[in-house]
Order: sequence, then structure tokens, then C-alpha cells
Amino acid sequence: MQLYLEALIFATDKPLSLHEIKDIINSIEEYHEVTEKEILIEIQNAINKYNHEQYPFQIIKSGGGYQFTSKKSFYTTIAKINEQKFNRRLSPAALETLSIVAYQQPVTKLDIEQIRGVSADYAIQRLLERNLVYISGRKEDAIGKPLIYETTQQFLDYLGINDLSQLPKLSELTTEDGATIIKQEQKN
Repeated sequence: MQLYLEALIFATDKPLSLHEIKDIINSIEEYHEVTEKEILIEIQNAINKYNHEQYPFQIIKSGGGYQFTSKKSFYTTIAKINEQKFNRRLSPAALETLSIVAYQQPVTKLDIEQIRGVSADYAIQRLLERNLVYISGRKEDAIGKPLIYETTQQFLDYLGINDLSQLPKLSELTTEDGATIIKQEQKN
């Protein structure tokens, strides 16, 4: 089972959840009703295997699932081949907008613009294109029924966290002069 497990985690471009792994492994003819506990044991065995110094990659839990990543000591080498990919950073406006969505979600464009004090159209569009936020519905009780934005699973993966509770507390996000980076607004 461990080879199937490693093949699944290797082949995916996003973190693979325990539930997804279980469903796929249980669909393989020679395995029926493998439990999550058994899979967790195999995942831990694979993690231990790839933590050995002979491997340049490892299995980590990130974004609510498991995935292969390169070890930090190989970042510079890998960056040379993926330079263009690593240079596609978010603009300060997009980062600010993403932070507002993360901490205030669900949130409308108007909510974001009231906090930022400027238009958020371009930043929201970039975040949607990068699949870091998504449209989760409409605010039915507001005039015009504006779209509501929330963060995606890819956002969690982008930050290397498993859920929103792992975000730093707003009180921890201060500038050198002690000002809060993100205004904490009351949700409507």
C-alpha cells in the first residue's frame, strides 16, 4: 500500500487529503476498506523514509493534505530552474486585499474597499485568477446583492497552513511603530 500512497502523493499538484487517499486506495482492486488509521501509519512511514538525508524532497502536511515538497536546503538550486515561477509574487495591493479576505471573510468588494480606502477591482481579479480567493455567493440582504469572497484551499497551501486558525492573530500583526497592519472591522 505504501507504494500506491507515495505514487498518489507524488502525482498530485495539490495537497491530497486523508479522505481522498482513502477513497482512491479503497478503489484499488487488491485493497478494500483500508482505514484512515492504517493510511496514517503508512503516511508516517513515508514521511520518516523521505526525512533521510539521501532524499532532496519530503512529504509534508499542508493545506489540509499531504504533498511532496523539496527540502529547504535545495531551494536555491530549484529556484534556478523555476525562476519565472518564483518571481510571480503578489503585488502589495493584492497581498493587502488577500489579508482582508482571509481575516474578514466572508467579505464583499465594498467591505474590502472601505478598509483599503481604494478600489479593489484589479487585486480581486488577480486573486481570483491565482485561485487564492473564490466567489462564495451573494450578500442577499445588501443592495445590489454584491458578490461575497472567501479564501480557497489553494490559499492555505500558498501559506503552508492547514486551516485558517493557523493564521497569526491580528494582535501579532503590527508594524515597527506599533500600528496594526490590518484594521479589525466589525462584520455586518
